[in-house]
Amino acid sequence: MTETVKPAAGPLATPRPVQQIVQETDTREMLANARKDIDRYGLHDYFIVDVDAHHHELRYWDAVLEYIDDPVMRRNALAMNRLRPGALMGHTPGLNYQDVAGRIPHSNSHRLIENVAEGRSEDVELLIRAIESMGIDIQVIFPQPMLEIGLHPQGDVEVALIKAYTRWLVDNTLKEDDRIKSLIPLPFVDPKACIDMVNEHADNPAVLGFMVTSQRHQGVQHRDYMPLYDLIQDTGKPIAFHAGPSFQDTASRALNKFIAIHAVTFVTCNIVHMTNWILNGIPERFPRLKSIWVESGLAWIPFLMQRLDHEFLMRQSDAPLLKRLPSEYMKDCFYSTQPMEATNLKALEYTIDLIDGENTLLYSSDWPHWDFDAPSSIASLPFLSEQGKRNILGENARRLFNL
Repeated sequence: MTETVKPAAGPLATPRPVQQIVQETDTREMLANARKDIDRYGLHDYFIVDVDAHHHELRYWDAVLEYIDDPVMRRNALAMNRLRPGALMGHTPGLNYQDVAGRIPHSNSHRLIENVAEGRSEDVELLIRAIESMGIDIQVIFPQPMLEIGLHPQGDVEVALIKAYTRWLVDNTLKEDDRIKSLIPLPFVDPKACIDMVNEHADNPAVLGFMVTSQRHQGVQHRDYMPLYDLIQDTGKPIAFHAGPSFQDTASRALNKFIAIHAVTFVTCNIVHMTNWILNGIPERFPRLKSIWVESGLAWIPFLMQRLDHEFLMRQSDAPLLKRLPSEYMKDCFYSTQPMEATNLKALEYTIDLIDGENTLLYSSDWPHWDFDAPSSIASLPFLSEQGKRNILGENARRLFNL
């Protein structure tokens, strides 16, 4: 049976019958229930910050490639892109599974087919439709395919593409609407290039901080990164570690299902970096530097806290910079909520209580990915206080980012 869904925010040419989500389905139709939840949970007067959403940079890849500094690389990339879109990117084949055999269009499949507001780009139009449908005040966006950039076999290409993408983003998408912000990616393969990026963009109010893609094999504890952390600390802005899937690590090669890769490697990449971050005393060396751990969910945090505390108490000489238990440093970190494992509410309540989540969690939607969470995922939790819901949905982000 076909149900006609009225547009959630903004005009549509004609309401369309919605039977399934396809590439051409309007964002406002996909988020019709999220729009209803604004009324259901009384979210109209909440300040809501979405700290993790995505746009698809390959739609505009020719424009991005024009920002590459090196003229030879730029020319070659533009020529390659005419033959095969996504020039110079090192894609992981497993990510093609995100669409579930075409049944659930992932972010790169959405198409904008009507009613782009005058003077607004397609990129921003898609973002604004999601922002207004979910009742979001500020949305922090990340790229999508470039989250794999840390596994690129050519470090100079990683540096060139991240610099080019960020300059394009700053000159275009971030300028169009004050509701759209970013934690810009850093070319972590090259610490000096990271410092150049921070110096170039730190004063931009649309740049709320800096992001390292966690799908990589550089250790965050290496001494070459210490000047970078010192510089970011001086900006007063945070550093984020954004997780993702990987078929390429030694352990994950034994996994044979995408759902297994998605369940495990989104967590293990941040577990590795968090372990190095804590045990090498980076929070002691840079006490004013705030870190955010993005898109790994929450279930891993109690495990790592207990595991690191147990080991540390038996071998404190291995972590001589620590003045507290590892778990106490982890409680000073910030965590994005998505994907929030809510199949066992008692376990979720324990986890949020363990990390003082009402003051450390940051709401994230991960829109437009297939496993996104609307603001109601927080507003509907029965064990959170009213102030706790407000904090997680936006007030913690207001404090962290000085909004």
